[in-house]
Amino acid sequence: MFYHLFKYLDEAYNLPGSGMFQYISFRAAAAIILALLIAIIFGRAIIDFLRRKQIGEDIRDLGLEGQIQKKGTPTMGGIIILLSILVPALLFARLDNIYIQLLLVSTIWLGLIGGLDDYIKVFRHHKEGLKGRFKIVGQVGLGLIVGTTMWLSPDIVVREQVKQPVETIYMNESGEVVQEVQQTIVLDSERQKTTQTTIPFVKDNELDYAWFTGGNETLAWLLYVLVAIFVVTAVSNGANLTDGLDGLVTGVSAPIVLVLGILAYLSGHIVYANYLNIMYIPDSGELVIFAAAMMGALVGFLWYNSFPAQIFMGDTGSLAIGGVMAVFALCIRKELLLPLLCGVFLVESCSVMMQVAYFKYTKRKYGEGRRIFLMSPLHHHYQKKQIFETKIVLRFWIISLLLAAVTLVTLKIR
Repeated sequence: MFYHLFKYLDEAYNLPGSGMFQYISFRAAAAIILALLIAIIFGRAIIDFLRRKQIGEDIRDLGLEGQIQKKGTPTMGGIIILLSILVPALLFARLDNIYIQLLLVSTIWLGLIGGLDDYIKVFRHHKEGLKGRFKIVGQVGLGLIVGTTMWLSPDIVVREQVKQPVETIYMNESGEVVQEVQQTIVLDSERQKTTQTTIPFVKDNELDYAWFTGGNETLAWLLYVLVAIFVVTAVSNGANLTDGLDGLVTGVSAPIVLVLGILAYLSGHIVYANYLNIMYIPDSGELVIFAAAMMGALVGFLWYNSFPAQIFMGDTGSLAIGGVMAVFALCIRKELLLPLLCGVFLVESCSVMMQVAYFKYTKRKYGEGRRIFLMSPLHHHYQKKQIFETKIVLRFWIISLLLAAVTLVTLKIR
């Protein structure tokens, strides 16, 4: 909003200082500061309101240390995160940018689904909350919206890398003219609709979904939509499963968002994209403002969510955090980096699937179910091993930081 306002004031009245709002760096700094202030200042008021309304977490006794003490802690704190993301994004991002529009829709969409789940748990006193199939329908619906928008929107294009021959002519010691032809990589001058994405650790690190469809463009985009649905559903559920300890999913998500913001800046900057030999995605640099707002929201929420938590984010926050990160990665064509970047979410999800599958298998075979882990998701397994909650959380944060660093290194390791 401010971008458009100050652009008009600059053009119409040459207002001093209004040109600053044209810079992504300035607006990103403003977004992260405002997000932090909203989370910290208004977070206290929201917590007090939730306490007065007795909107607290109903804890089941699973035999975990310190679990019963958390009973009654206010939940639905994801509202703080959503407000801290949406307000700065609406104020400082370009609202005519298709990528910003996608992320705003994704945040609100999954926030509403998660909020409905928390509402059923807290106000209707149904411990299971919103039935799983309805959550999946909502996540699939968002994936469908994102995938088809990426397909049909004329504003979503890339400039690919192309190889051009470069001739070098010089004279050798004998005075003979020698001609050498080398290949150099430059950005194509044409903007194209493409189903290409980035694949890590290979030299020509672009994978085209059309390769799997024999070059059929329509089938390639249909495959892309299915991939978008899977990515949104998987990452959203992964973040939801990880949300089990004070500050865990918040701290794990912060490095992920930081890396996504860096990748968006590099992909949206024609000079850096050319230097790093990656796809140049016009207008994707605007996503840095959204990433900054999300970083500020997460760090600000930790003010109250760190151990011992004064508020839980609930599904209102966890579903939205995971889904937004998935959509963000799809927008900058980095979805294949998510298994590495979101490795903590992946391991948490796999621990649940392995536990359930092994329990069912052994129950059929031996008449009683057996377990791989003491408890799933994985963070509860370590709790059962009598490791302090804060130590588990900090170690997961460190792992997330390590995975974030490795993800950035993939830009150069090919």
